[in-house]
Amino acid sequence: MTIEIPFSALLEQLPKQFFASLVAKVGAKIKAGCDVINLGQGNPDQPTPKHIVEAVQRAAANPKYHRYSPFQGYSFLKEAIAAFYAREYGVKIDPAREVAILFGGKAGLVELPLCLVNPGDVVLVPDPGYPDYWSGIALARARMEMMPLLAENGFLPDYEAIPASVADQAKLMFLNYPNNPTGATATKEFFAETVAFAGKYGVAVVHDFAYGAIGFDGRKPVSFLEADGAKDVGVEIYTFSKTYNMAGWRVAFAVGNERIIQALELLQDHLYVSLFGAVQEAAAAALLGPQDCVTELVALYEARRNAFIAALCEIGWEAPAPSGSFFAWLPVPKGLSSAEFADVLLERAHVAVAPGIGFGAHGEGYVRVGLLTDEARLREAVERIGRLGLFEKIFEK
Repeated sequence: MTIEIPFSALLEQLPKQFFASLVAKVGAKIKAGCDVINLGQGNPDQPTPKHIVEAVQRAAANPKYHRYSPFQGYSFLKEAIAAFYAREYGVKIDPAREVAILFGGKAGLVELPLCLVNPGDVVLVPDPGYPDYWSGIALARARMEMMPLLAENGFLPDYEAIPASVADQAKLMFLNYPNNPTGATATKEFFAETVAFAGKYGVAVVHDFAYGAIGFDGRKPVSFLEADGAKDVGVEIYTFSKTYNMAGWRVAFAVGNERIIQALELLQDHLYVSLFGAVQEAAAAALLGPQDCVTELVALYEARRNAFIAALCEIGWEAPAPSGSFFAWLPVPKGLSSAEFADVLLERAHVAVAPGIGFGAHGEGYVRVGLLTDEARLREAVERIGRLGLFEKIFEK
């Protein structure tokens, strides 16, 4: 006899995966034989650089790594991370006390609310923002307060607009620049304001630096830790997924405030026995080895951005060029919701984009496009949209 096995209340309260329905819709179209240009996801399309692949191949043969890794990771990777931050950002990191190795950036983002807040505590979250921030908050049974990211403010939160009653209750804040989904970047001055706000209200800051390498027009994205006092209030999470095209490798790290790092490592001691040592060795090779691959990758994304934005202009779809990340954030024509517009593009043009509403209420009115296919395919996507029979009505201002 099969017994009924209900899910726990904790699982039942997790936020619904909005983009699961998008993946299903795209999959159904492809299964039906449609040539779908899928610009709706954020999965890097380039291979991991050869020297990193060769490093893991060599390391995988080392019997040392066939045993359990140290619980908190190998010191050689933490030392490589410290050297990377010194070289790239001029930030001094103590590898023994200010680095935690993560099973991908998402793991750290979900774990941090479990480490730092209690049920009912307030967490400040960007809106629009990466939906997986919500998952960790739900698991911690904390409460979200949204920080609107508006075009008129450069898609940066306005700290003065946060009511003091909310700020007083806040224990944690998530930020993400270069930003997913808007493609906006932040300045050192903004991060200085963040440190001041966090210090005033006792808010721990988590800066998701997933797209830290990807800045355009000759401007390198700023690390939160470059701001004076940043390590006093928070940490930064950096992933290998985007910088080195290592999304499938599931390796990332957190750096910064010693107390937060200690909390992360304590929780992970109960969850994991660290990453496969060969992956850690390859990660160190990525950080310390030649960086030409990163320069070339950024140039590739910038060329795609330029080709895509130019094509949009040709069909009369006015949109700002992103200053970082590999996303473009495009305004939806009047009269349609972001979900309705995304459906029109998929059904009529066989082009998949991500509806802005999936990133929060303030994402409504936009769709997100991933610049994760070649220039010819990006131009073709825009040409398909331009050929829609309802063009004038859809894009009527």
